[in-house]
Amino acid sequence: MFRFEEISFLFWLGLVPCLLLVFYVVHQFRKKRIERVGDPSLVERLMPESSMTRIWLKNIFVLIGIAFLFIAASNPQWGTKKEKIKAQSADIFIAFDISQSMMAQDISPSRLERAKRFCEKLIQNLKGDRIGLIYFAGDAYLQMPLTNDYAAAELFIKSANPNLAGTQGTAIDDAIELAMRAYEEDVQHQRALIIISDGEDHDQDAISMAKEGSDAGLVIYTVGVGTETGAYIPFVNRGRSEFKKDEDGAPVMSRLNVPNLQEIARNGGGEFYLVSDGSEAITDLKDRMSRLQKREVEQKSFSEYNSYFQWFLGIGFIFLFVEWILPNGLRRLFS
Repeated sequence: MFRFEEISFLFWLGLVPCLLLVFYVVHQFRKKRIERVGDPSLVERLMPESSMTRIWLKNIFVLIGIAFLFIAASNPQWGTKKEKIKAQSADIFIAFDISQSMMAQDISPSRLERAKRFCEKLIQNLKGDRIGLIYFAGDAYLQMPLTNDYAAAELFIKSANPNLAGTQGTAIDDAIELAMRAYEEDVQHQRALIIISDGEDHDQDAISMAKEGSDAGLVIYTVGVGTETGAYIPFVNRGRSEFKKDEDGAPVMSRLNVPNLQEIARNGGGEFYLVSDGSEAITDLKDRMSRLQKREVEQKSFSEYNSYFQWFLGIGFIFLFVEWILPNGLRRLFS
């Protein structure tokens, strides 16, 4: 496995294009000064030390040398020994509401976008635990099984939208039931489910399902998205923005169902949060996840690495040395 031990030094490579721009500006300035003296080709013959070809070659050598020095400073390494290690990990499912009501804009820019931002930060704070994703609307869908691939989890959250749902609604009970089935039955440890939704589930099935999940060892937390004041539900119809309407043709008002989400969390043995609580909610969730009974998992990891910075360091010095001797030792090659 290849890695950079000090990857922060690679960011300094951004100076290379900046220096190239500086060299170009200086070159243009020098060129204009020569044009004031006379014909550029004649001046270059009279002043061989001003060869533009050699000057640009020197500049390129400097840039390449600096780039290799920065790479050397980051210490490129290659893993040579791979071994299995034991780690403690909790299993956490995140149930993400992708129903059409999540498009309501009672919080800026919309419920869905605020929920995405919250969920991405939550995933970043749960690194070390296995995370799974469930999408739900009218039905629940297993989007990603339990995994340590946090980049994939964030990618799935970024792409979440109501068009991914086969049917519309807010089937929280289906999401809880799916989470219970998705866990490995033969492993005895605490498991958690974090539901991120506006809570517009109008039956009691989710509450009873939360109690059933709690009895089975599943701890359920809920995160409310939206406001109790509510907002109309926008959607695009034939390229035109409209609001969802009921059977009588009146716009449908969607409101955050706080009592429902609180009751689900209470029966699930967890806590209720608001997405507007932001970092405070994430910090508390992280703390509660850390207190879950962990399971021991086996992971493969490289334990020994060989460093190869000396190769890049040597190449960098070679380019800088060639640039240094170019005006004298190699002058005749470019005169």
